[in-house]
Amino acid sequence: MAREDAMNINEIRNAARRNAGHVRRTPLLTSPFLDEIAGRQVFVKPECLQHTGSFKYRGAHNAISQLSAQQRELGVIAYSSGNHAQGIALAARQNQTPATIVMPSDAPQLKIDNTRALGAKVVLYNRMTEDRDQIGADLSRQHRLTLIKPFDNKDVIAGQGTVGLEIANQARDAGIRNAQVLVPCGGGGLTAGIAIALEHDAPDMTVRPVEPADFDDVTRSLHAEKIEINEKRSGSICDAILTPAPGDLTFPVMTRLCGAGIVVTDKDCLRAMALAFTRLKLVIEPGGAVALAAALFQPLEIKGDAVIVVVSGGNVDAPLFADALNRFA
Repeated sequence: MAREDAMNINEIRNAARRNAGHVRRTPLLTSPFLDEIAGRQVFVKPECLQHTGSFKYRGAHNAISQLSAQQRELGVIAYSSGNHAQGIALAARQNQTPATIVMPSDAPQLKIDNTRALGAKVVLYNRMTEDRDQIGADLSRQHRLTLIKPFDNKDVIAGQGTVGLEIANQARDAGIRNAQVLVPCGGGGLTAGIAIALEHDAPDMTVRPVEPADFDDVTRSLHAEKIEINEKRSGSICDAILTPAPGDLTFPVMTRLCGAGIVVTDKDCLRAMALAFTRLKLVIEPGGAVALAAALFQPLEIKGDAVIVVVSGGNVDAPLFADALNRFA
Protein backbone atom coordinates (compact mmCIF):
# COMPACT_ATOMS: atom_id res chain seq x y z
CA MET A 1 0.00 0.00 0.00
CA ALA A 2 1.36 3.45 -0.92
CA ARG A 3 1.95 5.67 2.05
CA GLU A 4 -0.60 8.23 0.91
CA ASP A 5 -3.23 5.48 0.85
CA ALA A 6 -3.06 5.43 4.66
CA MET A 7 -4.48 8.95 4.61
CA ASN A 8 -8.04 8.69 3.37
CA ILE A 9 -11.43 10.23 3.94
CA ASN A 10 -12.29 7.65 6.59
CA GLU A 11 -9.29 8.71 8.69
CA ILE A 12 -10.42 12.33 8.43
CA ARG A 13 -13.99 11.48 9.41
CA ASN A 14 -12.65 9.47 12.38
CA ALA A 15 -10.52 12.46 13.35
CA ALA A 16 -13.61 14.66 13.29
CA ARG A 17 -15.34 12.28 15.70
CA ARG A 18 -12.33 12.21 18.05
CA ASN A 19 -12.07 15.99 17.96
CA ALA A 20 -15.79 16.61 18.50
CA GLY A 21 -16.30 18.64 21.64
CA HIS A 22 -12.65 19.72 21.66
CA VAL A 23 -12.05 21.52 18.35
CA ARG A 24 -13.88 24.73 17.46
CA ARG A 25 -15.89 24.77 14.24
CA THR A 26 -14.65 28.02 12.74
CA PRO A 27 -17.02 30.04 10.51
CA LEU A 28 -16.82 31.32 6.93
CA LEU A 29 -16.59 35.10 7.01
CA THR A 30 -17.25 37.65 4.27
CA SER A 31 -16.77 41.36 3.67
CA PRO A 32 -18.01 43.41 0.71
CA PHE A 33 -14.85 45.52 1.02
CA LEU A 34 -12.63 42.46 0.49
CA ASP A 35 -14.85 41.31 -2.38
CA GLU A 36 -14.33 44.66 -4.11
CA ILE A 37 -10.55 44.44 -3.80
CA ALA A 38 -10.43 40.84 -5.04
CA GLY A 39 -12.98 41.28 -7.82
CA ARG A 40 -14.91 38.22 -6.65
CA GLN A 41 -16.56 36.87 -3.51
CA VAL A 42 -14.03 36.05 -0.81
CA PHE A 43 -14.97 33.57 1.93
CA VAL A 44 -12.50 33.47 4.83
CA LYS A 45 -12.08 30.42 7.08
CA PRO A 46 -10.44 31.91 10.23
CA GLU A 47 -8.46 29.15 11.92
CA CYS A 48 -6.81 31.96 13.88
CA LEU A 49 -9.90 31.57 16.09
CA GLN A 50 -9.06 27.92 16.81
CA HIS A 51 -7.69 26.83 20.20
CA THR A 52 -4.06 28.00 20.56
CA GLY A 53 -4.61 30.40 17.67
CA SER A 54 -4.14 28.03 14.74
CA PHE A 55 -5.42 24.94 12.96
CA LYS A 56 -2.56 22.91 14.44
CA TYR A 57 -4.59 21.92 17.50
CA ARG A 58 -6.78 19.76 15.24
CA GLY A 59 -3.98 17.43 14.22
CA ALA A 60 -2.31 17.52 17.62
CA HIS A 61 -5.46 16.45 19.46
CA ASN A 62 -6.23 13.70 16.96
CA ALA A 63 -2.70 12.28 17.22
CA ILE A 64 -2.33 12.45 21.01
CA SER A 65 -5.82 11.09 21.68
CA GLN A 66 -4.77 7.82 19.99
CA LEU A 67 -1.62 7.19 22.03
CA SER A 68 -1.41 4.16 24.30
CA ALA A 69 -1.38 4.58 28.06
CA GLN A 70 2.37 3.86 28.11
CA GLN A 71 3.09 6.41 25.37
CA ARG A 72 1.10 9.05 27.25
CA GLU A 73 2.98 8.32 30.45
CA LEU A 74 6.41 8.58 28.80
CA GLY A 75 5.49 11.73 26.90
CA VAL A 76 5.65 13.23 23.42
CA ILE A 77 8.11 15.37 21.51
CA ALA A 78 7.55 17.67 18.55
CA TYR A 79 9.46 20.30 16.61
CA SER A 80 7.82 23.49 15.47
CA SER A 81 8.28 27.22 14.94
CA GLY A 82 5.33 27.72 17.28
CA ASN A 83 1.86 26.75 16.12
CA HIS A 84 2.29 22.97 16.13
CA ALA A 85 4.19 23.49 19.39
CA GLN A 86 1.21 25.13 21.06
CA GLY A 87 -1.25 22.62 19.65
CA ILE A 88 0.81 19.71 20.96
CA ALA A 89 1.33 21.43 24.32
CA LEU A 90 -2.39 21.95 24.88
CA ALA A 91 -3.46 18.51 23.65
CA ALA A 92 -0.74 16.90 25.79
CA ARG A 93 -1.86 18.80 28.87
CA GLN A 94 -5.47 17.76 28.27
CA ASN A 95 -4.32 14.13 28.09
CA GLN A 96 -1.99 14.35 31.13
CA THR A 97 1.01 13.75 28.85
CA PRO A 98 4.43 15.39 29.27
CA ALA A 99 5.49 17.34 26.16
CA THR A 100 8.91 18.47 24.93
CA ILE A 101 8.99 20.94 22.04
CA VAL A 102 12.04 21.77 19.90
CA MET A 103 11.68 25.38 18.69
CA PRO A 104 13.93 27.75 16.71
CA SER A 105 15.49 30.44 18.86
CA ASP A 106 14.22 33.11 16.45
CA ALA A 107 10.57 32.01 16.70
CA PRO A 108 8.17 34.77 17.78
CA GLN A 109 8.49 35.25 21.52
CA LEU A 110 4.71 34.97 21.88
CA LYS A 111 4.82 31.41 20.55
CA ILE A 112 7.69 30.39 22.81
CA ASP A 113 6.04 31.93 25.87
CA ASN A 114 2.65 30.36 25.10
CA THR A 115 4.16 26.91 24.60
CA ARG A 116 5.85 27.09 27.99
CA ALA A 117 2.70 28.48 29.60
CA LEU A 118 0.79 25.42 28.36
CA GLY A 119 3.18 23.22 30.34
CA ALA A 120 5.61 22.02 27.68
CA LYS A 121 9.39 21.89 28.05
CA VAL A 122 10.93 24.04 25.29
CA VAL A 123 14.32 23.19 23.74
CA LEU A 124 15.65 26.02 21.56
CA TYR A 125 17.93 25.53 18.54
CA ASN A 126 19.56 27.64 15.82
CA ARG A 127 17.69 26.94 12.59
CA MET A 128 20.64 28.21 10.52
CA THR A 129 23.20 25.78 11.96
CA GLU A 130 21.26 22.93 13.58
CA ASP A 131 18.88 20.27 12.27
CA ARG A 132 15.58 20.10 14.14
CA ASP A 133 14.77 16.67 12.70
CA GLN A 134 17.99 15.27 14.15
CA ILE A 135 17.48 16.98 17.50
CA GLY A 136 13.93 15.64 17.71
CA ALA A 137 14.97 12.12 16.70
CA ASP A 138 17.82 12.07 19.24
CA LEU A 139 15.65 13.26 22.13
CA SER A 140 12.88 10.84 21.14
CA ARG A 141 15.28 7.91 21.22
CA GLN A 142 17.09 8.96 24.43
CA HIS A 143 13.93 9.51 26.47
CA ARG A 144 11.53 7.09 24.74
CA LEU A 145 9.27 9.97 23.68
CA THR A 146 6.71 9.61 20.90
CA LEU A 147 7.66 11.94 18.07
CA ILE A 148 4.71 13.77 16.50
CA LYS A 149 5.90 15.51 13.35
CA PRO A 150 4.22 18.77 12.32
CA PHE A 151 3.04 17.55 8.91
CA ASP A 152 4.51 14.16 7.95
CA ASN A 153 2.26 12.19 10.29
CA LYS A 154 -0.94 10.59 9.04
CA ASP A 155 -2.89 11.29 12.25
CA VAL A 156 -1.85 14.95 12.15
CA ILE A 157 -2.83 15.21 8.47
CA ALA A 158 -6.19 13.59 9.22
CA GLY A 159 -6.83 16.08 11.99
CA GLN A 160 -5.99 19.02 9.73
CA GLY A 161 -8.30 17.55 7.10
CA THR A 162 -11.28 18.28 9.33
CA VAL A 163 -10.92 21.88 8.14
CA GLY A 164 -11.86 20.57 4.69
CA LEU A 165 -14.94 18.76 6.00
CA GLU A 166 -16.15 22.01 7.51
CA ILE A 167 -15.42 23.99 4.35
CA ALA A 168 -17.42 21.53 2.26
CA ASN A 169 -20.46 21.78 4.55
CA GLN A 170 -20.27 25.54 4.93
CA ALA A 171 -19.78 26.13 1.22
CA ARG A 172 -22.79 23.95 0.48
CA ASP A 173 -24.87 25.98 2.92
CA ALA A 174 -23.68 29.20 1.25
CA GLY A 175 -24.52 27.90 -2.23
CA ILE A 176 -20.86 27.64 -3.31
CA ARG A 177 -20.07 24.62 -5.41
CA ASN A 178 -17.19 25.45 -7.72
CA ALA A 179 -14.40 27.45 -6.08
CA GLN A 180 -10.68 27.46 -5.55
CA VAL A 181 -9.58 26.98 -1.96
CA LEU A 182 -6.37 28.82 -1.08
CA VAL A 183 -4.37 27.31 1.78
CA PRO A 184 -1.21 28.60 3.52
CA CYS A 185 1.37 25.88 2.94
CA GLY A 186 4.53 24.89 4.76
CA GLY A 187 5.15 21.15 4.72
CA GLY A 188 1.68 20.50 3.35
CA GLY A 189 -0.20 18.82 6.20
CA LEU A 190 -3.11 21.25 6.14
CA THR A 191 -3.10 21.46 2.34
CA ALA A 192 -3.07 17.70 1.86
CA GLY A 193 -5.71 17.07 4.53
CA ILE A 194 -8.09 19.65 3.07
CA ALA A 195 -7.51 18.31 -0.45
CA ILE A 196 -8.43 14.76 0.59
CA ALA A 197 -11.59 15.97 2.36
CA LEU A 198 -12.73 18.09 -0.57
CA GLU A 199 -12.01 15.35 -3.09
CA HIS A 200 -14.84 13.41 -1.48
CA ASP A 201 -17.16 16.08 -0.10
CA ALA A 202 -16.74 18.92 -2.63
CA PRO A 203 -15.12 17.45 -5.76
CA ASP A 204 -15.67 20.57 -7.88
CA MET A 205 -13.34 22.58 -5.66
CA THR A 206 -9.60 22.86 -6.25
CA VAL A 207 -7.04 23.39 -3.50
CA ARG A 208 -4.18 25.83 -4.22
CA PRO A 209 -1.16 25.97 -1.88
CA VAL A 210 0.15 29.47 -1.14
CA GLU A 211 3.69 30.27 0.03
CA PRO A 212 5.93 33.28 0.74
CA ALA A 213 8.46 34.44 -1.84
CA ASP A 214 11.86 32.67 -1.63
CA PHE A 215 10.28 29.81 0.34
CA ASP A 216 8.18 28.33 -2.46
CA ASP A 217 9.36 24.73 -2.24
CA VAL A 218 5.86 23.29 -2.73
CA THR A 219 5.11 25.51 -5.72
CA ARG A 220 8.41 24.56 -7.37
CA SER A 221 8.00 20.90 -6.44
CA LEU A 222 4.53 20.68 -7.97
CA HIS A 223 5.82 22.31 -11.15
CA ALA A 224 8.88 20.02 -11.34
CA GLU A 225 6.90 16.93 -10.27
CA LYS A 226 9.61 16.12 -7.74
CA ILE A 227 10.52 17.44 -4.30
CA GLU A 228 12.51 20.66 -4.38
CA ILE A 229 14.33 22.05 -1.34
CA ASN A 230 14.60 25.64 -0.13
CA GLU A 231 18.18 26.83 0.07
CA LYS A 232 17.27 29.41 2.72
CA ARG A 233 16.01 28.53 6.19
CA SER A 234 15.02 32.01 7.37
CA GLY A 235 14.52 35.50 6.00
CA SER A 236 10.73 35.89 5.78
CA ILE A 237 8.24 37.18 8.33
CA CYS A 238 6.09 34.10 7.55
CA ASP A 239 7.79 31.95 10.20
CA ALA A 240 4.88 29.53 10.55
CA ILE A 241 5.31 28.12 7.03
CA LEU A 242 9.08 28.21 6.49
CA THR A 243 9.87 24.55 5.90
CA PRO A 244 12.80 23.07 3.94
CA ALA A 245 10.65 20.96 1.61
CA PRO A 246 7.22 19.34 1.28
CA GLY A 247 6.71 16.17 3.27
CA ASP A 248 7.15 12.64 1.99
CA LEU A 249 3.54 11.89 2.93
CA THR A 250 2.02 15.19 1.86
CA PHE A 251 3.72 15.74 -1.50
CA PRO A 252 2.11 12.76 -3.31
CA VAL A 253 -1.32 13.91 -2.12
CA MET A 254 -0.71 17.48 -3.27
CA THR A 255 0.64 16.25 -6.61
CA ARG A 256 -2.52 14.24 -7.20
CA LEU A 257 -5.12 16.68 -5.92
CA CYS A 258 -3.86 20.28 -5.88
CA GLY A 259 -3.62 22.99 -8.48
CA ALA A 260 -0.54 25.10 -9.04
CA GLY A 261 0.97 26.96 -6.11
CA ILE A 262 0.82 30.72 -5.65
CA VAL A 263 3.66 32.84 -4.23
CA VAL A 264 3.17 36.14 -2.35
CA THR A 265 5.47 38.79 -0.92
CA ASP A 266 5.96 39.66 2.73
CA LYS A 267 4.65 43.15 1.97
CA ASP A 268 1.38 41.76 0.63
CA CYS A 269 1.07 39.58 3.75
CA LEU A 270 1.30 42.71 5.90
CA ARG A 271 -1.32 44.41 3.72
CA ALA A 272 -3.62 41.39 4.09
CA MET A 273 -3.12 41.40 7.86
CA ALA A 274 -4.17 45.04 8.05
CA LEU A 275 -7.23 44.49 5.87
CA ALA A 276 -8.31 41.43 7.84
CA PHE A 277 -8.19 43.46 11.02
CA THR A 278 -9.96 46.47 9.51
CA ARG A 279 -12.69 44.58 7.65
CA LEU A 280 -13.10 41.31 9.58
CA LYS A 281 -11.70 42.24 13.02
CA LEU A 282 -9.26 39.35 12.81
CA VAL A 283 -5.71 39.21 14.12
CA ILE A 284 -3.62 37.20 11.65
CA GLU A 285 0.04 36.25 11.65
CA PRO A 286 2.03 36.70 8.42
CA GLY A 287 2.20 33.00 7.52
CA GLY A 288 -1.52 32.71 8.17
CA ALA A 289 -2.20 35.62 5.83
CA VAL A 290 -0.54 34.35 2.64
CA ALA A 291 -3.73 32.85 1.18
CA LEU A 292 -5.71 36.01 1.83
CA ALA A 293 -2.89 38.04 0.25
CA ALA A 294 -3.09 35.86 -2.86
CA ALA A 295 -6.86 36.27 -3.10
CA LEU A 296 -6.70 40.05 -2.72
CA PHE A 297 -3.59 40.98 -4.66
CA GLN A 298 -3.15 38.27 -7.29
CA PRO A 299 -6.63 38.05 -8.85
CA LEU A 300 -5.30 36.86 -12.23
CA GLU A 301 -3.96 33.69 -10.56
CA ILE A 302 -7.48 32.67 -9.53
CA LYS A 303 -10.47 31.52 -11.54
CA GLY A 304 -14.16 31.72 -10.72
CA ASP A 305 -16.62 34.09 -9.09
CA ALA A 306 -15.78 32.95 -5.55
CA VAL A 307 -12.66 31.98 -3.67
CA ILE A 308 -12.34 30.35 -0.25
CA VAL A 309 -9.35 31.43 1.84
CA VAL A 310 -7.97 29.60 4.86
CA VAL A 311 -6.40 31.84 7.49
CA SER A 312 -4.22 29.32 9.26
CA GLY A 313 -3.09 31.20 12.36
CA GLY A 314 -3.06 34.40 14.40
CA ASN A 315 -0.04 34.09 16.70
CA VAL A 316 1.82 37.29 15.90
CA ASP A 317 4.05 39.38 18.12
CA ALA A 318 2.57 42.79 18.92
CA PRO A 319 5.33 44.92 17.32
CA LEU A 320 5.00 43.15 13.96
CA PHE A 321 1.21 43.41 14.03
CA ALA A 322 1.43 47.09 14.94
CA ASP A 323 3.80 47.61 12.01
CA ALA A 324 1.26 46.09 9.61
CA LEU A 325 -1.50 48.36 10.94
CA ASN A 326 0.68 51.48 10.95
CA ARG A 327 1.77 50.93 7.37
CA PHE A 328 -1.41 49.68 5.71
CA ALA A 329 -4.53 50.13 7.88
